[in-house]
Amino acid sequence: MKLNSKALQIIVILLLTSFATSTFAQKIKWNKVKVLVYTRNGKGYVHDNIAASVAAIQALGKQNGFAVDSTSDAAKFTDDNLKQYDVLIFSNTNNDVFDTDAQRVALMRYIQSGGNFLGIHSASGTERKWRWFKDMLGGTFFWHEPGQSFSVKILDPKNPALAHLPTTWNREKDEFYFVKEMAVNLNVLAVNDHSTIQKPAGKALDTFGTVFPSVWWHEYDGGRAVYTSLGHEKTDYEKDDLKKHILGAIEWAIGPQKSRNYSKAYAASPQDEVRRK
Repeated sequence: MKLNSKALQIIVILLLTSFATSTFAQKIKWNKVKVLVYTRNGKGYVHDNIAASVAAIQALGKQNGFAVDSTSDAAKFTDDNLKQYDVLIFSNTNNDVFDTDAQRVALMRYIQSGGNFLGIHSASGTERKWRWFKDMLGGTFFWHEPGQSFSVKILDPKNPALAHLPTTWNREKDEFYFVKEMAVNLNVLAVNDHSTIQKPAGKALDTFGTVFPSVWWHEYDGGRAVYTSLGHEKTDYEKDDLKKHILGAIEWAIGPQKSRNYSKAYAASPQDEVRRK
């Protein structure tokens, strides 16, 4: 049976509508959720927002009924410890945050087992020499404009990390991040609008025109990873817009709720190649 172009268009629209509905219809059983907030920083700049970010996530846990652990101890990265968590949140981590390759492998195996990751702000500056981590997060920090106001354009208003926001999210003061070595399969949820920067420090990257990705997610090596470059100011973490942004990002990182399956974990070295399925 041959279909005319009009019929084909209707079928495509119906399929896309069905996909969108199933994508955004997930319901999280928050009382079954446990997250680990990791805050380790290596040698170099350390944000003063870390304590505020942990307090904000702990408050979200109390309000929504999920458990929150926090640590800056890399020794917590073992199979036995990580498997209990639904999401690992790297909140303003920066530079080298592990002491041993065994700890890095534990992170890899967690993701390969179906674990989930959320990176906040300077997490993109973490483990800058480790290829797997950069690919998992979706890129690595390049530079940022001086802290100031700018606008964020919301591309996916149905995503739980963004559904509470207006089409244009005006950031009173934040850092406009540029990220390099970006993965090619990212699902970009929001972009920073460089045309709204008032005091640029230098020539802007024009890879994406006048905007640059600031919030994204993708599936990687068996797990899910979400990243937001926003949240520089410690006072941001007291505001509902950013707290709801983080809560929605946690929800989206979890995706379809399931336990970790370590039979799928295969990493033995931080340099192991990702197995393509």
